[in-house]
Amino acid sequence: MSIQARRERERAERERLIVTAARELAESEGWDAVTTRRLAAEIEYSQPVLYSHFKGKDAIMAAVAIEGCADLAAELRAARTSAADPRQALAAVGAAFAAFADRHPALFDAMFVHAVDLPFATPEAPAALQEAFGELREAVRPFAHDDDLGTLTETFWSGLHGLMTLMHGGRMRREDHEKRLALLIDRFAH
Repeated sequence: MSIQARRERERAERERLIVTAARELAESEGWDAVTTRRLAAEIEYSQPVLYSHFKGKDAIMAAVAIEGCADLAAELRAARTSAADPRQALAAVGAAFAAFADRHPALFDAMFVHAVDLPFATPEAPAALQEAFGELREAVRPFAHDDDLGTLTETFWSGLHGLMTLMHGGRMRREDHEKRLALLIDRFAH
């Protein structure tokens, strides 16, 4: 192995360590606890080392969001492809999206609530963002009929996002979550 290859591998490992530490800290204590000083202490590197990888907290949060979208895409794909028919696929994708948001509230916030420097809804969007949206789009496709598939998918996504954001914020009762999710799926699956 060349020295250059070893350095690149070590750099990638440090970036992975930073992103993992930020994600874990955000999930346990919230995004306000994620500072470059705190991350440097968590990973046992100096702040300048962190800044050699990321410009600051916003860039770290964007990296966490990309990783989260990759994780979400995999879960949505598994849900969609294991369903027996299009309606079940839509319901499985909706349930998987909601479960992901519930299990990872800080990650969900990095992906879809906090302002991050990522190009959403453009061809320049990172592959993980496009893949997560693509899984939603494929679940919605059988129900698009004459509607624009992209716009209909955005509407479905915003419905799921709204349900989870409002519930996480305490604006809707958790005990009615399954009813609301079923209603959303029912309205889309026509």
